[in-house]
Amino acid sequence: MKAFLIASLVATFSFSATVDDFLNSLKQEVLKIDSSFKGFDYKRGEEIFLSKHIGKKGELISCASCHGTNLYEANQNHFTGKTIDALSPKANPNRFTNKAEIEKWLKRNFNDVYNREGTALEKGDVITYIINK
Repeated sequence: MKAFLIASLVATFSFSATVDDFLNSLKQEVLKIDSSFKGFDYKRGEEIFLSKHIGKKGELISCASCHGTNLYEANQNHFTGKTIDALSPKANPNRFTNKAEIEKWLKRNFNDVYNREGTALEKGDVITYIINK
């Protein structure tokens, strides 16, 4: 039990430091475009996550099509049927612990749903939504 608690604390600190660093780098990108930027927004992130678009495969999808609306539960990929672990780092302490993985999945998922890469503002908003839901 003690080992589990220690591992959980390490994962939490790793998640927190990594996501904070990533959000700060996105903030710097946004500030280059909009000097009045005040911060990332949960509600905008929720809209990005739940809104439906004709995705790269010509189907009407949203982020929730694969990740579901309960981010504490595993879900199935809409296209492959493969299980996707819980998206919330509160339920899955391995989420948001590796900057390269965060960048890779944001790029891939925005392209799948929006047919384009997300802006720094969109990425920051959706991460803010995910980590606070």
